[in-house]
Amino acid sequence: MGQLMDLITAPEHEVDLNKFSLAKHHTIAIYKTAYYSFYLPVALAMRMTYIPQTYTLGYSTLKPYELALDILLPLGEYFQIQDDFLDYAGTPEMIGKMGTDIVDNKCSWCINTALAASSVEQRRVLEENYGQKDVDKEAMVKGVYDAVGIRAKYEEYEEEVYQKIIAMIEQIPEARARPTYGNEPAVLQRQVFRALLDKIYKRSK
Repeated sequence: MGQLMDLITAPEHEVDLNKFSLAKHHTIAIYKTAYYSFYLPVALAMRMTYIPQTYTLGYSTLKPYELALDILLPLGEYFQIQDDFLDYAGTPEMIGKMGTDIVDNKCSWCINTALAASSVEQRRVLEENYGQKDVDKEAMVKGVYDAVGIRAKYEEYEEEVYQKIIAMIEQIPEARARPTYGNEPAVLQRQVFRALLDKIYKRSK
């Protein structure tokens, strides 16, 4: 569903920035990336280690799959926004490819953030140059990105979401990790989410 939304929002041969918004990007990121690439693998691993739908730990009754979902959806959205930012700011040597979101008319975090922060004149430049397979037009779009401070806005977002996710992870009550045998239930461990967050935090490729 997320991939379909991505395609119909931004067809390559029909540029209409009025179709874009940060809210639409959020929905695409959640359904295209967060559920599929972050929640699903963890939820399957939880099933394989016999983590039940609910369990009691001390005085707390936990719903571990809901806890995991609450953490992994914003983590997956962060990954997608990070990917969008690197497409604009990363070099081919850094990310291993040429960034193409601008020329491909992608509904990326960068264009939506720029649209939200642009002046009337800057928006006109974006409308005239976005989604065009022309290096000079691409440079015009990047010039607006630089002018509205996309790099600083991304750094602010990254620190904010990192602290938010860390705080959510620290709220997971956990028992001492122990091996499980047969069908003995396991409990949710913070280290799973910390490992995922550490893997992508401040990544450059």
